[in-house]
Amino acid sequence: MHAAAPSGSAADGPPHPTAPGPYPAAPHAPTAHASNATTGTASPGAPAHPAAADPHPPAPSAHTTPAGDAASADRPVPSPGAPAQAGAAPTGAQGAPVQGQPAASAAPSAGVRLDRRAPAEGAGGGDDYPLQAPDPRVAAEPAAVCVACRAGRVDDDGYCENCGHAQPRERDHMEQECGPVAAVSDRGLRHHRNEDAFAVGTTALPDGSPVSVAVVCDGVSSATRPDEASLAASRAANASLLDALPRGTHPQQAMHEAILAASEAVNALAGEQPAEADEHAPQQNAPACTIVGAVVTAGLLVVGWVGDSRAYWIPVDRSPAVRLTEDDSWAAQMVAAGLMGEAEAYADHRAHAITGWLGADAYELEPHTAAFKPDRPGVVVVCTDGLWNYAESADEMAEAVPADAAARPLHAARVLVGHALDGGGHDNVTVALVPFPAVPQGAGSA
Repeated sequence: MHAAAPSGSAADGPPHPTAPGPYPAAPHAPTAHASNATTGTASPGAPAHPAAADPHPPAPSAHTTPAGDAASADRPVPSPGAPAQAGAAPTGAQGAPVQGQPAASAAPSAGVRLDRRAPAEGAGGGDDYPLQAPDPRVAAEPAAVCVACRAGRVDDDGYCENCGHAQPRERDHMEQECGPVAAVSDRGLRHHRNEDAFAVGTTALPDGSPVSVAVVCDGVSSATRPDEASLAASRAANASLLDALPRGTHPQQAMHEAILAASEAVNALAGEQPAEADEHAPQQNAPACTIVGAVVTAGLLVVGWVGDSRAYWIPVDRSPAVRLTEDDSWAAQMVAAGLMGEAEAYADHRAHAITGWLGADAYELEPHTAAFKPDRPGVVVVCTDGLWNYAESADEMAEAVPADAAARPLHAARVLVGHALDGGGHDNVTVALVPFPAVPQGAGSA
């Protein structure tokens, strides 16, 4: 069993003991307290009123021609059962499929109203009149085609009108590679949405040496809007790290501050709860998530976390691999108190009940950080429990990580997500891989 690492100090028990790096000792930052913010709502606008009609319209010419070109007014829309149009469905910037926009309504054909009688020959006036030509600047959006039947149109709710298949959303599967760092996130096989999120990046320290950053967050499913919480936390922590490290902030202190920034971002979501929720208990069941992050410099590895998302150290020679974090969970508490063995605790149905998280309803925020100086190259695995449930021990994780993970981190991340899906995919799966030591910027996967 690994003892929990205190904030601002190295964790106990790694095979490669922590050694002081080129940075001064990192001071311990004070614990942040949850706060709430409130937002207002906009008032709906007043309806527009039509202009009054001229009681004496001019007589139409004998050769009245409707304005505009009727041939350009309509766009064909695929009908159910019809073959799909040529071309593949659009994809997102990170390789994730993007749900298409609903097709715009066809513009009315230019012409005359047919529900009005034509004027008698020679009579003055009449009640037929030309309609306004369609605005050529407003083109109809191409209809999104179903990814399953490749024929049906996708409606506004994201379902195919032909076969009823739900279309993949942008966060169902995400991939990103940033220099030597890579991450992959997948909805899994059982959940209806992906409540995980990640953020990766690279920058340089004041001396010009490279530094890599990875943050992974897991939304608490029992809380409201967990997907928004994980996204807000990962983005805030990543931005904080990429801002602090180039200014010379010690990586361990930078990690501590990043977790506090992530907490503030999640707390702010509580202020956006529905009015009835704010009236009764503004902090009850507020958006919440876990967080784990890693910072890798040329000679220092720093991890930070709150909750049960984990970081593992996998050296190139696989001996020995080490788990770098200790869960804030019921199972970890039972093991630490000596009340249960690790295998027994994690087999209990209460094992994954977390005792630490980011959110306005958290009891007390205690960011954990630890620093290490590995004596050989390797890779840091930063992941949610959707992965480590299928490779819990450090040795099991090392066995699942491809041998060339440091050289091909995106490929390795895909393999690890596949490992979890092959195991059952009961949860969302997210993993980021950070090679150690930090690779100079511009170096990527082979």
